[in-house]
Amino acid sequence: MRLRPVNVLLVEDDPGDVMITREAFAEDLRNRLDVATTGTEALARLRRMPPYQDAPRPDLVLLDLNLPGRDGRDVLDDMRSDPELRDIPVVILTSSRVEADIVRSIRLRAQAYITKPVDFAQVADAVRQIDRLFVCVFAAGAPCPS
Repeated sequence: MRLRPVNVLLVEDDPGDVMITREAFAEDLRNRLDVATTGTEALARLRRMPPYQDAPRPDLVLLDLNLPGRDGRDVLDDMRSDPELRDIPVVILTSSRVEADIVRSIRLRAQAYITKPVDFAQVADAVRQIDRLFVCVFAAGAPCPS
C-alpha cells in the first residue's frame, strides 16, 4: 500500500522541541513538516497569507499552547471559528498540565491533548506515536502496518 505524503504544521517556539520533532518525522520521508514559531505566523501560514501563499494546506497541526504573542489557545480558537480551517485536525503537544487548557482544547475539538515529556527520548517517542496514529490514518485511511 502506497501512502500519500502528509503535510504537518508544527507550531512550536522551543528550538529543541522543533529539532526533536524534525528528527522523529525525518524517519518517515513521505511526510512534510513545516514549522511556525508564533501563533501569528501559524495563522498566516494556515490562511496562506504572504509570504506563505504557496504553503501547502496542512493535513495535521501539532500545536503548542505556550507561544509568544498569540498563544496556541488563540490559534485553536481562531481555527475552529474559521470555516476554511475548522476541519484541519489539531493535536495539542504542550507542557501545560492545566486542567482548564485540557478542557478548552477538548471543547474546541482538538483530536488529542498530549503533555510533552521532559526526557528527549520520550518526546521523540511521543512524536513517532503521533506519526503512526494520525499521519498514517490521514494518508491511508487506516492505521499504518506494523
